Amino acid sequence: MKKALIAIVTVIILAIPASLYISQWRVKNDLSISQQDSLLIDDFPPAPPPPMLYGFIEDSFYIERYQVGRNQNLASILLSQKVDYPIIHQLAEKSKDIFDVRRIRVGNPYTVFRHRDTLQTAAWFVYEINNTDYLVMQLSDSLQVYRDEKPIHIVEKSGAGTINSSLWNAIRESNMNPLLAIELSEIYAWTVDFFGIEKGDNFRVIYDEAYVDSSAIGIHAIHAALFLHKGREYYAFRFKEDSTWSFFDEEGKSLRKAFLKAPLKFSRISSRFSHNRFHPVLRINRPHHGVDYAAPEGTPVYAIGDGTIINRGWDPKGGGNYIRIRHNSVYTTVYMHLQGFAKGIQKGQYVRQGQMIGYVGKTGLATGPHLDFRVFKNGSPVDPLSIEAPPVDPISEENTERYLEYIRPLMDELKQIPMSRN
Repeated sequence: MKKALIAIVTVIILAIPASLYISQWRVKNDLSISQQDSLLIDDFPPAPPPPMLYGFIEDSFYIERYQVGRNQNLASILLSQKVDYPIIHQLAEKSKDIFDVRRIRVGNPYTVFRHRDTLQTAAWFVYEINNTDYLVMQLSDSLQVYRDEKPIHIVEKSGAGTINSSLWNAIRESNMNPLLAIELSEIYAWTVDFFGIEKGDNFRVIYDEAYVDSSAIGIHAIHAALFLHKGREYYAFRFKEDSTWSFFDEEGKSLRKAFLKAPLKFSRISSRFSHNRFHPVLRINRPHHGVDYAAPEGTPVYAIGDGTIINRGWDPKGGGNYIRIRHNSVYTTVYMHLQGFAKGIQKGQYVRQGQMIGYVGKTGLATGPHLDFRVFKNGSPVDPLSIEAPPVDPISEENTERYLEYIRPLMDELKQIPMSRN
């Protein structure tokens, strides 16, 4: 009995390490299988999504790309794709609230999708309205019509340039989007006289550019800029206050003034303010209490400040089509020799700063297209180029510290942008 008990205890003692070994082997083996499964999963990542075009899987269709030709319209395009005229009429009716098909433009791209099993029949028609928006028409079944837009990708960029002739040329020479010239001219419209920029003036800018299908379509936003004009630095920082984006300098003062520096963009001054100028048409000396901006016919003209139109019509004294705007109790501006007036511009209408009011022309006593721009202070003519307009409100006191902290790294980044060698 004693020997039997000893034998049982011995078996139990020997069995414990064996069971522990078997358990550890199983854990190790299970872990190894799990790791192998993980490696197999990692070796085969998910398949990439199929290529898409206008929301359709490209591989599912036979795709034909075209451009709208001269004298083509929706009917002629779809008739050439063997779409029956009653269907074309229904599609045109369905699209009325989305896009007027009569506005299809020559040169714009359009695409026809065909199912691979029925190549003779066009299934979908897509017309590109502009760089981002497109019109989709189903050519059978329920005849769906809808408007959609391509995804826009934003890329942050920076650059610099030196003025040799103009801001536009400096930006092109620095291999940047020329549309930056328009954006910068609007930001600095109240602080930098772009009709007086000099050779050697330079700029640095941090901005976002928008892309569609790997093609640049415009400037999305300018975050910060530094413009050196006549030896003076002009900073501009985009900052949101009270739900409104605006531009401020390094001290938090607004770059927006009460008046624009000029009522139109990218032209030249052909005649300045004078009390005794030789008139090119009348051939006599007489006062010229304004500034002439030479520009092509049809160039947009903008109100330099908020105000009310007190006159709009024809000036019998030689000014041709003209507009007079009263901005406040002190200042009034006049825009003369206009080709015509912007849509909706009427006497008594209130206009905003930067709102288009007309177009450059040569009506009245004029030898060529130009804008005769005049400013009156308390009823007396003053030189428009000598007006010092006060700024609008600066950054609020409660936001000043946050603003200064926000612009500090932007200032450092601007200074580090290398100046291009134009």
